[in-house]
Amino acid sequence: MILTLACPDRPGIVARVSAFLFERGGNILDAQQFDDEETGRFFMRVVFDAGRESAESLRDAFAPHAQEFGMDWTLRGAKDKKRVMILASQQDHCLADLLYRWRRGELPMTLAAVVSNHAADTYAHLDLSGVPFHHLPVARDTKMEQEAALWKLIQDTETELVVLARYMQVLSDGLAAKLEGRCINIHHSFLPGFKGARPYHQAHQRGVKVIGATAHYVTADLDEGPIIEQDVERISHRDTPKDLIRKGRDIERRVLARAVRWRLEDRVLLNGSKTVVFTD
Repeated sequence: MILTLACPDRPGIVARVSAFLFERGGNILDAQQFDDEETGRFFMRVVFDAGRESAESLRDAFAPHAQEFGMDWTLRGAKDKKRVMILASQQDHCLADLLYRWRRGELPMTLAAVVSNHAADTYAHLDLSGVPFHHLPVARDTKMEQEAALWKLIQDTETELVVLARYMQVLSDGLAAKLEGRCINIHHSFLPGFKGARPYHQAHQRGVKVIGATAHYVTADLDEGPIIEQDVERISHRDTPKDLIRKGRDIERRVLARAVRWRLEDRVLLNGSKTVVFTD
């Protein structure tokens, strides 16, 4: 089982959790915690062997303790797989990587759907066999209708996590609000930042020395959501725009994959405008 919790910091939290698991015959296998002195919030992730106890019975028994400490908490079986929807556009490198890792068992998830604003033949070189693919085209005057169809699909498939794998459509404020805390985006990030068209070409023209990528939660403020993971790579004067694009794709793939896996394993806890990430 995996127990995660966040609450106002006070003495006795760890003792209460440990005693509860001990009294229920649980054996702690891994435990991580963090006390944010700036916000006064306490965060904890515990992996434990529950013996013969079910997740449902443990949740019922733990609820009074959680209420006493004012906890935001989850408790589930470690082998329970979350239902994930992947959204993609023409750039398919992140989609291809996530599908590969899913098939290899590196991402412990159930693929609820792959959704694109482009037809399936856009991905003719990808193996979409066994993938529930949905084409939801969008134009400027049909954006709200497309998002309504997307939201219905999210509900119908009981999707728990949405991943924007280089999905080149900005979600409306309304949809972003509905998906708060369960929608991850990946985008390029530079020092300095370059927005708009052809960002790698802009970076090349400015002679950047570092390129990178950021995986973050989606919010109504574009690219301003809580950051889950980032990575960078050194660039030299020898690198052409094509080199930057190639290296950028590699960074985007690995950053998004790490962020998704950590979220699937309940390692990411929201902390206001930031996250607490209990890495492995």
